[in-house]
Amino acid sequence: MAKAPENLPSGASRIAQFYPDIWNAFATLGQTCSEAGPIEGHTLRLVKLALAIGALSEGAVHSHTRRALAKGVSKDELKQVALLAIPTLGFPQAVKALTWIEDITDPSSGESRP
Repeated sequence: MAKAPENLPSGASRIAQFYPDIWNAFATLGQTCSEAGPIEGHTLRLVKLALAIGALSEGAVHSHTRRALAKGVSKDELKQVALLAIPTLGFPQAVKALTWIEDITDPSSGESRP
């Protein structure tokens, strides 16, 4: 269910550490929402990434990219989600999302690949 506080990004870790009841309720809500319908696995990971991109949340994009990779989603599939954002969110926002994804998929790359 919820990750241990030491395995979370710093902001989430602080909430989990100092407000464990709130963190546990939040984690349970997320799990319940994920199980509320037929979407699962690969598709669920891509949808969650798309939502993070739409919310323009760098931390959430990083988190959902890591989770998707752990579930076997390919780098190219993740990057395509950012490209799909172009007509809806605009080119600058999609490029921003692509760089956030590449922060995780290609951390040693000094430059993003088109």
